[in-house]
Amino acid sequence: MAEKPPHIAILPTPGMGHLIPLIELAKRLVTHHGFTVTFIIPNDNSSLKAQKAVLQSLPPSIDSIFLPPVSFDDLPAETKIETMISLTVVRSLSHLRSSLELLVSKTRVAALVVDLFGTDAFDVAVEFGVAPYIFFPSTAMALSLFLFLPKLDEMVACEFRDMNEPVAIPGCVPVHGSQLLDPVQDRRNDAYKWVLHHTKRYRLAEGIMVNSFMELEPGPLKALQTPEPGKPPVYPVGPLIKRESEMGSGENECLKWLDDQPLGSVLFVAFGSGGTLPSEQLDELALGLEMSEQRFLWVVRSPSRVADSSFFSVHSQNDPFSFLPQGFVDRTKGRGLLVSSWAPQAQIISHASTGGFLSHCGWNSTLESVACGVPMIAWPLYAEQKMNAITLTDDLKVALRPKVNENGLIDRNEIARIVKGLMEGEEGKDVRSRMKDLKDASAKVLSHDGSSTKALATVAQKWKAHKNY
Repeated sequence: MAEKPPHIAILPTPGMGHLIPLIELAKRLVTHHGFTVTFIIPNDNSSLKAQKAVLQSLPPSIDSIFLPPVSFDDLPAETKIETMISLTVVRSLSHLRSSLELLVSKTRVAALVVDLFGTDAFDVAVEFGVAPYIFFPSTAMALSLFLFLPKLDEMVACEFRDMNEPVAIPGCVPVHGSQLLDPVQDRRNDAYKWVLHHTKRYRLAEGIMVNSFMELEPGPLKALQTPEPGKPPVYPVGPLIKRESEMGSGENECLKWLDDQPLGSVLFVAFGSGGTLPSEQLDELALGLEMSEQRFLWVVRSPSRVADSSFFSVHSQNDPFSFLPQGFVDRTKGRGLLVSSWAPQAQIISHASTGGFLSHCGWNSTLESVACGVPMIAWPLYAEQKMNAITLTDDLKVALRPKVNENGLIDRNEIARIVKGLMEGEEGKDVRSRMKDLKDASAKVLSHDGSSTKALATVAQKWKAHKNY
């Protein structure tokens, strides 16, 4: 009787942005290394429809288990997303234990892979002799901050935004404390305490995979790979992004419209799965796009003063664009295409007519842009996106960033200037050239003998040699 292939359990924390790169990791483990994979999905009581649809479309060698929903009835309404994500895992541990026990009884489970806020599951992995690993879906810069945070927390008494000097994250360009990721901006808040809790537990992992590659983040990755007592080995395995056709409403309209536009002429404007703008800023963006006289494809959402509000609510109305400036839709007809709430992003970015991407700088979106060689306009909103924007503009110089005025807005004149600059100016040519070099590098690292392929092979060999076998 043939021996069963080694098996990997993957525990994603809530959010499609966390799940998608983990699915791409699972596909490579199955295709290139002969593993079978089970996703164990915690349930934060939000709709799992999108996650189920994606997971059920995968080959039989990638299975999934959905855990029972957890309750947040005891939490105040203003609870931060990082706290809710962390508690989703903690409150699912007994169900995770049962699921892992069943998997261990049936398969040769080598490792449990969690993402950035899933470290409380390590204890369950260790109970069953399964190796605990982290897949870090964001930048090497953010990972370097996470590993440095316990030390920084001891060194600094004030809020990080009040520090006189920039924060010296190992291997990274200096970052002012106010530009660090959102949950560390208030050290009294539970969200910060949860982030600190996880970062202290990162050293319990037997290895950390990060969704990046050396040419993209040489400084942070060299620092992360410098040996240090108690620090797990770090493996850059990216860029792991969704490359296949995405299906959904509006797909044909978007792509057919792009087919009719000149090569490289369209600016794609989108703020990820959660991003929203306040009404005043939405108006300025609309009027700035109009003033730029450039072609654009804009994924538009209802205005909100909460930057990530689209994660928590669905807006529906008879006219999905009624909140835009009067006459804007008619005046830009033909030159611009408006899409409500969602569009097939991977296909749009890879389309030959797309010549630029105005983005919130979420890491999945950034990697898609890099893989397709599309230069960016950086418009960070929440989470670690300000740090990502610094990497893209100050370090890699593959993005332009509009200036915020004294009222805290990016006004229409600045938007028109930066859009024209990217699409037809000299500065646009410079960032386009550098982004093309990164595109070539991103393809090379995932080739047969590329550095990311080799890094994942090293992890796979460790798993196959795990003591359970």
